Amino acid sequence: MDEQAAHETTAQGERALSEGAQGEQEPIEHDPAEISYDEQRYPARPRRLRPRDQMRGGSLRRFASDPRTANGTNPAYVEWLVRQSMLKDADVLGRQLSGQPSMWRNPYARPDARRAIETTDVWFTAYPISLITRPGESFLQALGEDALWRTFERIGITGIHTGPVKRAGGITDWQQTPSVDGHFDRISTQIDPEFGDETAFRRLADVAESHGGSVIDDIVPGHTGKGADFRLAEMAYKDYPGIYHMVEIQPEDWNLLPDVPEGRDSINLDAERERELSARGYIIGELQRVIFYTPGVKETNWSATAPVTGTDGVERRWVYLHYFKEGQPSINWLDPTFAGMRLVIGDALHSLGDLGTSALRLDANGFLGVEKSAEGLPAWSEGHPLSQAANHIIAGMVRKVGGFTFQELNLTMEDIRDTAAVGADLSYDFVTRPAYHHALATADTEFLRLALTTSLETGVEPAQLVHGMQNHDELTYELVHWATTHRDDVYPFRHGEISGHDLAALIRAELTEVLTVAADYNLPFTQNGIACTTASLIAATQGKPRLEDITDADVPGIRDAHLLLAKYNAWQPGVFALSGWDLTGALTLPADDVRSLIASGDTRWIERGAHDLLDVAPEATRSAAGMPRARSLYGPLPTQLKDPRSFASGLRSLLRVRREHGIATASQIDVPSVGHPSMLVLVHRLDGGDRRIEDAPLQLTVLNFSGESIDATVRSECLVPRSGVTDAETGEAVARVDDLQSFPLHLGPYQGRFFLLADPDPEDDAHPVTRTMPIIPRAAG
Repeated sequence: MDEQAAHETTAQGERALSEGAQGEQEPIEHDPAEISYDEQRYPARPRRLRPRDQMRGGSLRRFASDPRTANGTNPAYVEWLVRQSMLKDADVLGRQLSGQPSMWRNPYARPDARRAIETTDVWFTAYPISLITRPGESFLQALGEDALWRTFERIGITGIHTGPVKRAGGITDWQQTPSVDGHFDRISTQIDPEFGDETAFRRLADVAESHGGSVIDDIVPGHTGKGADFRLAEMAYKDYPGIYHMVEIQPEDWNLLPDVPEGRDSINLDAERERELSARGYIIGELQRVIFYTPGVKETNWSATAPVTGTDGVERRWVYLHYFKEGQPSINWLDPTFAGMRLVIGDALHSLGDLGTSALRLDANGFLGVEKSAEGLPAWSEGHPLSQAANHIIAGMVRKVGGFTFQELNLTMEDIRDTAAVGADLSYDFVTRPAYHHALATADTEFLRLALTTSLETGVEPAQLVHGMQNHDELTYELVHWATTHRDDVYPFRHGEISGHDLAALIRAELTEVLTVAADYNLPFTQNGIACTTASLIAATQGKPRLEDITDADVPGIRDAHLLLAKYNAWQPGVFALSGWDLTGALTLPADDVRSLIASGDTRWIERGAHDLLDVAPEATRSAAGMPRARSLYGPLPTQLKDPRSFASGLRSLLRVRREHGIATASQIDVPSVGHPSMLVLVHRLDGGDRRIEDAPLQLTVLNFSGESIDATVRSECLVPRSGVTDAETGEAVARVDDLQSFPLHLGPYQGRFFLLADPDPEDDAHPVTRTMPIIPRAAG
């Protein structure tokens, strides 16, 4: 799941950010309890994305002071909303494809992870507001540069995930309001002018294809923003209310609803009102959890609208579900109009058919079904069969037109397994991501090995996963699998036994201690995780308490550990993904640089610093969107590729090994116990995913998660005695498997090695004592 928590910020913080970017006057102090209209209405955003700057030059500026009525009694206003609604676009797109032979050319019923991997298996995950571009160049134009794709091709990157680039946020009266969640609150199929236009997107797809690459876009099947579709739904216009989980409250019960403050359009319900409305049969009440729970801000998943005049002249108040932010009304996948389903499918078809993408990321797709539970229990809202059915429909439609999907589903391993059986082709690796960070933080791989073996036993293969390093989100350590469904299960750990609940609590505590308490530049993010970059995480594990303590002398050690994590993710089956922050070795921003953005608690802004991949604007201190430039330990890619010791050159080497030996589509068959706590061994069969090929070559990924050299023994029941062991990077023959199915090994600090096993030499099959010996006749005397 990729939901960005952006809350309301103080005026003082916004002016501080403006001052840094534009040299404005000193901010004026005021009582924080008396917040302004803008502070109530708008979330923390970089300057270029704040409402005043959004309106400059925008296509909606002519409506800023339009005196006409902005409600359902004005046909012109209603028609204006309809013209920009996603549901209207979906109807047009659907009619264009309906009845066409192209809709029957591709298999679509079953997910196919390895087919998706063969399309593109090494991804660059972009974040639009953090990429430094040439002056006047848009984000999409920068991604479509031939020079960038030549660089990616040299390294071994075959795909770009653009991140969300379509219009997002909301509409109030005649004006568009900015995103409250990093453009994951989509309100249109149009590209946001902040990031470019459809022409630039199509060129990006064409340039990628010319270099053998692909482009991956996003859809959000769980919710929209409060755009035209939501405003039409509030007006009870046609079947628009069917898009959302929204319920009309009868006027005689309006006393059950809280008053909406001036300047806002809705207010969150407290738990008492939620229970009362549930008891009266309006809503299903409490859900299994309240994501981003904040006392006084979001205490339930339900909010009430202000009175809204409909197209029939009737004034209504609604209560609507939002599993995430108040500005992200949840989509209803089982309404009789199927309006929500039509909207989502239309958005998907636009990206695949109109823009030329090869794949789509499904955001917040694990929360598509909600159902009332037995009396006194929370409503069923996670792992619901409707979520699986809806994901099957989305993923099936995408496969039907020749694409594939991946999902960020931070639920239990069983949920990932069951959804993957019919839905998305790939899932983000929430299974082991916190576990390998824990291994680095503690120099102990025990929890990582437990996560890997549990995943295999549950039926989630690594080939089904997108093994990502840093992206725009925090290091998520909810550890949902252990903390929820398996909270009472007992696991062997550290020479004893521990419950799933206590195990999750222990891992979280140890990560928090090493990464945030001992280092002040990584920050906790709500109760979900830690805001950090990969480089800043590594620096914390290496004992650097402050950003200024990280010197040039520390870069080689950080680089080596970074390459170790890249080898862990790339030298196993599945997709490997990394970001611009990884490629440049970006550190977190000093908190003071983004003080206004993190003032309300969304600490993730410290990890989203601006970076310049190709050194196109070396003097720029901010991205076009206003994000401050992060400190880069590795430098731009062209400079790195000239240095054989750089991170990019090391990445190029390890990706070459990955590609040459087909590890991306292999089968993981063993995660054996190890003789040294810092060591991890993964055993793979290079069978292209066909487990019937039992005689396929074996491969071993062996990693040292500590900064010390280790001597240890690799042992696995999968190893065949007297097999030769060769290092694939160097071509060196390093050992031969003994009769105990093991071989000795030396690993340097943070070293990772890719071993290939050769078949035993037939001459070595017989034991020397029993081998047939030639008989030499004695000469006659």
